[in-house]
Amino acid sequence: MVGSKAYHLRTTVIYSLHKNEKTMAKTYFITGIDTDVGKTIATGLIARYLKDLGKKVITHKPIQTGCVGVSEDILLHRKMMGISLLPEDKAGDTCTYSFAKPCSPHLAAKIEGRKISLNKIAKSITEIRRSFDYVLVEGAGGLCAPMTREMSSMRFVKEQGYPLVLVTSSRLGSLHHTVSLLELIAIHGLRVAAVLYNRYREEDEEIGDDSKEIVQEVMNEFGFTAPLIEISDIESTKEYDFSCLL
Repeated sequence: MVGSKAYHLRTTVIYSLHKNEKTMAKTYFITGIDTDVGKTIATGLIARYLKDLGKKVITHKPIQTGCVGVSEDILLHRKMMGISLLPEDKAGDTCTYSFAKPCSPHLAAKIEGRKISLNKIAKSITEIRRSFDYVLVEGAGGLCAPMTREMSSMRFVKEQGYPLVLVTSSRLGSLHHTVSLLELIAIHGLRVAAVLYNRYREEDEEIGDDSKEIVQEVMNEFGFTAPLIEISDIESTKEYDFSCLL
């Protein structure tokens, strides 16, 4: 679709605070090639890693669908971090919107007769950044999924200037999505801090090994210098090296 009605091309001005960046938390946007690829687990692993290093870290879920009340993703993050809900969680500061129907945010909002304000989301993240060393923002669905009818997650990230942590997997069919998304990210000039290769519950090791090699080759081709980090044993206390995010 080409023209002003294409949501991913439409220009929308969103609140963004770039002044005094050095005094605010490092912020990463954790996204994926698709839904259910492992973003929530990846966010929890990174948060636990930073917490164990003595960093003051918090996670943020701008939009949660398929949930009423406290974000279920935030609950899992805190469980993986080994802590209880934070005051910011209880105040609703770490999940700007939640909707009952498990679907794309723009549709979930429409069903409930509500409107998603991206300015409100951006301001919420900025306020949290003032009190922490690191803020991990977990997106909803894949990077190109619409947050509203007017704007995709990719466009939001680009306007806010957040570096990406891209989560992919070894499951059959993911290679195409990963290669396509890496090319799109390169075209739009987004920063990639890390690519996490999720091998949890992998069904075919040979496919997994080959796909990982191709992902690395594609990253090199498009000039991405971010590390490709393999994650697999997510249910244990195994530690991963996310020092690239420090």
